[in-house]
Amino acid sequence: MAKKNKLRIIPLGGLGEVGKNMMAYEYGNDVIVVDAGIMFPTNDMLGVDYIIPDYEYLKKKANRVLGLFITHGHEDHIGAIQHFIEDIPVPVYATPLTRGLIEAKLHRNGAQHKAQLKTIHAGETTRVGPFTLEYFHVNHSIPDCVGMGITTPAGLVVHMSDFKFDQTPVDGWPTDFAKLAEFANRGVDLLLSDSTNAERPGWTPSEAVIQPAFEKVFAEAKGRVIVATFASLISRVQQVADAAAKHGRKLAFAGPSMVDNVKIARKMKYLDIADDLIVSIEQAQQMQNHKVAIMCTGSQGEPSSIVGRLSAGTNRQFDLKDGDTIVLSSHPIPGNEETISKTINRLLRRGAKVIHDGIMPIHVSGHAAQEEQKLLINIVRPKHFMPIHGELRQLMRHAEHAQQLGVAPENTIVVENGQVVELVGKRVLRAERIPGDYIFVTGESIGDIDHDVMRERSQLARNGIMLIDISVDKRNGRVLHKPEIITRGFVSPEDAEALIPEVRNVVMRMIHEDGFESERDIISAVKSYLHQQTKRRPMVFVTLSKA
Repeated sequence: MAKKNKLRIIPLGGLGEVGKNMMAYEYGNDVIVVDAGIMFPTNDMLGVDYIIPDYEYLKKKANRVLGLFITHGHEDHIGAIQHFIEDIPVPVYATPLTRGLIEAKLHRNGAQHKAQLKTIHAGETTRVGPFTLEYFHVNHSIPDCVGMGITTPAGLVVHMSDFKFDQTPVDGWPTDFAKLAEFANRGVDLLLSDSTNAERPGWTPSEAVIQPAFEKVFAEAKGRVIVATFASLISRVQQVADAAAKHGRKLAFAGPSMVDNVKIARKMKYLDIADDLIVSIEQAQQMQNHKVAIMCTGSQGEPSSIVGRLSAGTNRQFDLKDGDTIVLSSHPIPGNEETISKTINRLLRRGAKVIHDGIMPIHVSGHAAQEEQKLLINIVRPKHFMPIHGELRQLMRHAEHAQQLGVAPENTIVVENGQVVELVGKRVLRAERIPGDYIFVTGESIGDIDHDVMRERSQLARNGIMLIDISVDKRNGRVLHKPEIITRGFVSPEDAEALIPEVRNVVMRMIHEDGFESERDIISAVKSYLHQQTKRRPMVFVTLSKA
């Protein structure tokens, strides 16, 4: 089929995982990209700050990319923008609130001068190259979210990013069902839909159900109420502010991202909070505890977050007080459950009362459950269906729902990152695979750490390390002095005192009796001995110097 009749859909993040969402659409010589998010590291990704998509495919075609289009302001959709525009300097299209959050993020990272930001609104249309993008409002857990109808010569694609069908949203702005129906009347060739809650039956509760729980917390708390959530959960900020005002508490915000996001949302009228309700953290410290509420980040228990530091007693701005109530207003990100559990236990030991969604409904998901996902498919009536945003098991479950609703199995396509899909001749087909791996970010290092390094770090964390330094006479090969041996994270100091002399004997025998060709022979002998003695396999390094 001629290239000009083919739309290539290229998933670079968010398929087969939760996070770092990025999708590219390529028609002829032109490309657009939807979202550029990050994923937070799992517990075994030691030393990693976050993960971004592998968009090497796009870097090779940078001069053909027409724009980056953002659906909403969550980190898993905007977190990688600063890296993306560094490599591919294209216009970034976003709704007003999303644009404001992006600007604040770029400013914090010193990258604001590199961005070409363009404001879009739900109900508007943008035409770039062969693409016509129509934005329509959807509900999520942050205001100003949009889905996109993308019309190309190959057909109409509806890109339904994170969404839920909330009939009583906090901001009073429900999903644009009429626009979805209009797309259906035109004929939707392919629907891409959020699969995060594909395994959750029923309907996702409205954000409105949270308010009574917050009212109860604020009414019963004897001391300060500290609410931890994501900095971008603007609707949750409004709910906490309303509860604080009703119960005579002043509200303080802690954490740069939380402070910046609230400032932006208030300025743009997405938050309705009276000036006299807000106080600084410093002012809050001087007030009576029962008249204070604080909002901060750290609901995932991250050690470097405010809640993480409060649990360890290392937070600089303020510390826990007797009678504090901590509210963790979010669901655990997959893989974070253990970290959150440990943080809760530390908070309890320090005397705080901790409330999470396992105790009280102080959080609801921003993602559609099964019945909402089915309703979307029934409204849009797509010819083909492709689940996005979720682990493979969630994508597969979503695809099963689509088939139950009448989408033919051959018209349902489940792929993971890197698997290119083509819409051609009104059919959806698999094409080639491209790289769709993790790019690890650590400090200023981007992509310098790979899976081999991660495995080494994991092995070091599990089994520890032994360092052996040997100096020999270059003339006769005799050891100049006893090998120096250092071990960390392997055995206790007491056990090391007994073990190190034996390891030293193994090394001396290798040098003077058995012989060796390189350091590898010594490493092999030491590893074998250590496993015999301890049934463990630490990493062993040998340095051999001749003098």
